[in-house]
Amino acid sequence: MTKSGRVDWVDYGKGICIILIVMMHSVGGVQEAAGEVGWLNHVVEFARPFRMPDFFVIAGLFLARVIDRDWKTYLDRKVVHFAYFYILWLTIEFAFKAPGMASEGGWGHVGELYLLSFIDPFGALWFIYILPIFFVITKLLKTVPMWLVLPVLAALEILPVHTGWMVIDEFAARFVYFYIGYAFAPWIFSLASAVIARSGRAGILLGLWALANGALVWAGWATLPFVSLAMGIVGACAVVTMSALLSKVDAMGFVRYCGANSIVIYLAFFLPMAVTRSVLLSVGIIPDIGTVSLIVTAAGVIGPLVLFWIVRDTWFRWLFQRPAWARLKTGGAGQLAPAE
Repeated sequence: MTKSGRVDWVDYGKGICIILIVMMHSVGGVQEAAGEVGWLNHVVEFARPFRMPDFFVIAGLFLARVIDRDWKTYLDRKVVHFAYFYILWLTIEFAFKAPGMASEGGWGHVGELYLLSFIDPFGALWFIYILPIFFVITKLLKTVPMWLVLPVLAALEILPVHTGWMVIDEFAARFVYFYIGYAFAPWIFSLASAVIARSGRAGILLGLWALANGALVWAGWATLPFVSLAMGIVGACAVVTMSALLSKVDAMGFVRYCGANSIVIYLAFFLPMAVTRSVLLSVGIIPDIGTVSLIVTAAGVIGPLVLFWIVRDTWFRWLFQRPAWARLKTGGAGQLAPAE
């Protein structure tokens, strides 16, 4: 743990996941616009079984430390906090996309989509929307034995829940991983400590996992019932292992920094990603779609961090820091709560 109270391997894990998430959206957007598939799509497909499961496992890791707080404080930190950033960045994203949407369906259609986004989250912001739901339900389930909760959540992941409503579908598919992060946090931290202590053996196991994960993805089995759940759990453990190994040597500080600011990247990556994609495909100076996707991914990761550095000490810091007026319990006048 660093002097700031952060756990290095956790930041590495979040950094790996947020980069893979931006890559997924970047590659998908470039390939759809270009009408062809690039080499970076192989990385996206390899990461599909564990990319979001691990992000949710990590999101639940520290919940046990705060779950017993009074409801007002808990709701402020775990519901109002994310609601503020969801509404803010939903509005910002719509402001950029509204003209294009209006040209297709009219301004009334844009208004309908905006209002609908309060009950059915918009685009990549669904993660910010669904986290408060997970926090509240986990607190309500705190007194229910884990051995009763886990089978139900596992069954929801295994069942083909496809209602067309993102909150319902993603809740069924993802809540089990968040709950695992909360319920098995001591074991996960022990795993990271064991990896750091026995890095050689852990590296070999990580290599074997990569071969198995790639083989299952290549065979088309990764989305099968039971298989997807197992691959999500094992993949999350693999990311923990990789993160612990990286933290031992602190070999990729940028990835750790991305993890420490993962919500900043998640909130704002859409704009630099879209602009870079549009420019590169319009100019056409780079013919390889995989390379274009890689550059767009880099822009999606670095762009939000640059914006964060620019505004963090200015009046615009409310883009990434929740102001006192948006808090149920401020803990002091004028304080701001960072997005992370």
